[in-house]
Amino acid sequence: MLTKEFALKLFNGFSIQRWNDMARPVELTEMDKAGLKMMTAYLIGHVEIEAQAENGVELSLDWESIIFAGFFDLLKRIALSDIKSSVHHRIRNQYPEEFQRLNNWVLEQYKETMSALDPELYLRFTNYLLGQDTMGPLETSILTAAHDYATFREFELIKLVNVPSPQLNSIEKELNAEMMNHLHLKGMGMLVTKQRLYELLQRLEQLRFQIRWSHTQRIPRTSVLGHSMLVACFALLLTRQLPDHAKLKNPAQLLYANYFGGLFHDLPESVIRDIVSPVKRATANLPEIVKQIEDSIVREELYPLMSEYRFKDELMAFTNHEFEDRVVMSTTDEPEPPCYTNEDFLLLLQEPPQSGLPIMGSLVGLCDEYAAFLEAYQSIYHGISSNYLKEAANNIRLGLLEDGCIGGLNISKMFEGFRSFDVE
Repeated sequence: MLTKEFALKLFNGFSIQRWNDMARPVELTEMDKAGLKMMTAYLIGHVEIEAQAENGVELSLDWESIIFAGFFDLLKRIALSDIKSSVHHRIRNQYPEEFQRLNNWVLEQYKETMSALDPELYLRFTNYLLGQDTMGPLETSILTAAHDYATFREFELIKLVNVPSPQLNSIEKELNAEMMNHLHLKGMGMLVTKQRLYELLQRLEQLRFQIRWSHTQRIPRTSVLGHSMLVACFALLLTRQLPDHAKLKNPAQLLYANYFGGLFHDLPESVIRDIVSPVKRATANLPEIVKQIEDSIVREELYPLMSEYRFKDELMAFTNHEFEDRVVMSTTDEPEPPCYTNEDFLLLLQEPPQSGLPIMGSLVGLCDEYAAFLEAYQSIYHGISSNYLKEAANNIRLGLLEDGCIGGLNISKMFEGFRSFDVE
């Protein structure tokens, strides 16, 4: 089961600053970078599927491998927080034996916590870092392109506030060369040439600039984008921890749905901004009104940017009834998705429907609340505290514990080692 120790290792991704040897208009953290990378991978991957379909080729991507690889890359970057990417690349290219020793050192940092949590996942992590993974060339290409493009977007931000210099020119040339290597992917060509897909990704990137809990000071500050990435990581881990996981007919499909459901669950906030919970619940009817306005604005501002793609309906469905167990059909012309009790949904997964994408929204909601708990708890731990943060941490913890279990998961185990706080 997900433990405090491993959850806090992941949370360290918010404290790792990128490009910290240059002037930056905003904080650029490793967790934010990972979030943008995986959103980009989703877009590039689906554009490639649709491009191949136009040529009469039915392309089936191994999304599970892409998700795992993105997760493993984040774990590695968290462990190697003090090594710049350029130094890391040189070690890999010029000192391959030392690079392998470095990867073995990374594995040792997670061996105790991760092998106890999910031995099979730790074995897959080991194979990935040691170059023994079986991820296909197209999946590798998509993830590498997404990684490089997310780095390029960060550079475009810092370039605006740094004095032109030979160092900046050298970095820009190197990044442009990396972009050229990925132009065989239709989605990358559309991003580089700033077509409509680029506009969509720009909107998603707005989540990086929106700070959660914006009315109170916290350490570390977390963005909506980074929060969404953490929720996706927890969804990956907890989906695999479901007691009935071995009984599922299509576990890879559920992992895909829960992971990207977590990654995109706050998509509407890219156009309406984050509204803190106390304000959102200020009146009895306000939550429903805000949700209706969210849906309307998303339809007006985001939907047109993806209207030419088939994946638009799936992407929109990740934000609709996002915390309910449901089966999403293939088009937005379908009626409201049927929502299930948690028990009925788990039975459904043992005989998945012929059409539609089952999403375990209750699990995504658990991950969302747990991530919010950590955001409050860690700030208090680091000495930036308030009654509001203490009450939030206590209430989230008690609320989840009162829920008992979701999908048979032992929620109390997730809170072992965390304490409650006295409110003045």
